[in-house]
Amino acid sequence: MNIPDAPKNQPTLSRSLSMLDAVMILVGGVIGSGIFLTAGAVAESLRRPDLFILVWIIGGIISLLACFSVAELAGMYPHAGGQYIYLREAYGELPAFLYGWMIFAVVQTGTIAALAVGFAQYFCAAIPGLANSHALFSLQLPFMHGPFDITYQKLFAVLSITMFTVVNIFGVRHGSNFVNFSTWIKFLVMAALVIFGFAFGKGNQAHFSTNAGNPVHGMSQVSLGFGVALISVLFAYDGWIYVTWVAGEVKDSARNVPRALIFGIGIVAILYTAMNMAYLYALPLDTIMNSKAVVSDAATAMFSPQWGTALSLLVALSCLGAMCSAILSTARIFYAMAQDGVFFSKLAEIHPTHRTPVFSLLAQGAWAIVLAFIGVYDQLITYAIFMMIVSYSATVGALFILRRKYPDMERPYRCIGYPYVPIVYLIFALAWTASTLWQSPIQSIGGAVIVVLGIPGYMYWTRRRGSQSN
Repeated sequence: MNIPDAPKNQPTLSRSLSMLDAVMILVGGVIGSGIFLTAGAVAESLRRPDLFILVWIIGGIISLLACFSVAELAGMYPHAGGQYIYLREAYGELPAFLYGWMIFAVVQTGTIAALAVGFAQYFCAAIPGLANSHALFSLQLPFMHGPFDITYQKLFAVLSITMFTVVNIFGVRHGSNFVNFSTWIKFLVMAALVIFGFAFGKGNQAHFSTNAGNPVHGMSQVSLGFGVALISVLFAYDGWIYVTWVAGEVKDSARNVPRALIFGIGIVAILYTAMNMAYLYALPLDTIMNSKAVVSDAATAMFSPQWGTALSLLVALSCLGAMCSAILSTARIFYAMAQDGVFFSKLAEIHPTHRTPVFSLLAQGAWAIVLAFIGVYDQLITYAIFMMIVSYSATVGALFILRRKYPDMERPYRCIGYPYVPIVYLIFALAWTASTLWQSPIQSIGGAVIVVLGIPGYMYWTRRRGSQSN
C-alpha cells in the first residue's frame, strides 16, 4: 500500500525537527512519572538490592532490542503515524485501524489524562494552599451516582491539557521547544541528585548489600519475582515509540528517527539505572518498598526536606514534559488514519499557517480532558495494557513480514543482529504477554473487547470512503 500524498495546493506537515529534537521527544516521552513511582513495586517483588538494580538494566536491554528492530521500519517509512503505518503495511488496513482506534479511545488519551492529573497532584502538593483535595464545588450529574467534585487538581489537569494542545497547534517547534526545555531540566536535576547524592549525600553503601525482609531465593522464586518486577520496569520504559509517530516532521527522517530510537533509549536506560542506584544509596530497600514518593524521600534522606519539595516539583515538570511529548506525537496517528480515509476526514487537515494537524490535536485534547475530568483513565489504561503489549510484538514481527514482502525496498538502516535481535525481543514479549494475561485475565479480555468495538467504525469509514470514490 502506498503512502497517500497530500492534495495539490494543500499545506503539509513541516519537517523542522532535528535529530536532537527527535531524541528529546523520545526521552521526554519516556521519562514521565514511571521512574519516580515504580521503584516501590519493583523492590516489593524482588527484596534484593542486586536484583533491584539488575532488573532496570535488563529492562533497558529489552527496550533497546525493540528499538533496533523498529529502527529498520522507521527508515523504510519515514512518515507521520509511524507504528500505525508499519502495521498497515505488514498486516493490512483493519489491524492498523484497530491499533489507531485503541490509541485514540483509551491508550494515549488516557495517558495524556493520567500525566495531566499526575502533574496537578505533584504541583498542588508542593504549593501551600493547593495541597488539599477538598472539592471547590460539586455538580449533580444525571448519569453519575453521587456528586461530581471539582478540585484544584482537576482544574490544573484540564488547564495543562488545554494549554499544551494550543501550544502544539501553533507549530511543532513550539511543542518541541517545551519538550526540550523540560527534558534538559530533568537531565540536570537527575544528574545533580545522582552526582551530589553519592559525593555529598547522607547515604549508606551498606544498602547495596542489605536485603529486605523475605527476599526471593531459589530459581523459581527469583524467576517469578523478576518477571513481575520486569513488567513494571518495561512500562516505565514505555513511550519510545512516540518518535516514530512524529517522523513526518523530522529532517532526514529515514536516517534520524532510527538513530533517535537507539540513542534515546540508551540515554533513558543509563538515567534509570543511575537514579535507582541513588534511591538505594539513600534508602534501605524495605523503605523503598513502602515509599509513596521515593524520589522525594531519597532527596530528603540525603540532603534536607527542602530538596524533597524541590524534587516533587521535578516530578510535576516531568509529567508536564511527558504530556507535551504525548500530545505532540500522538495526534499524528489520527492524521495518518484520516489520510487513509479510515477516520474523521477533518483530522487530515493541516493548518495553512502553522502546518500542524489542528483538528487531530483538538479532538485528542477534548477526549483527554473528558477522561481527566471523569477520572476513568486509570481503569481504561489497565484494560488496554494487554493489547498494547500485543501491538509491540506485532510491530517487531512486522519486520520479518516486510523483509519478505519488500526485499528490494530501500532500507537506510538495517536491524543489527537480524534475525536474532527481533527473535529475542519477541521471546520476552511473548512471556510479557502471557504473564499479563495470567495475572489480569479479565482486564486483558476487556482490552480485546475495546479493540473489537472499533470494527463498526472501520466498516463505516471504509464504506464511506468507497462511496466518495465512486
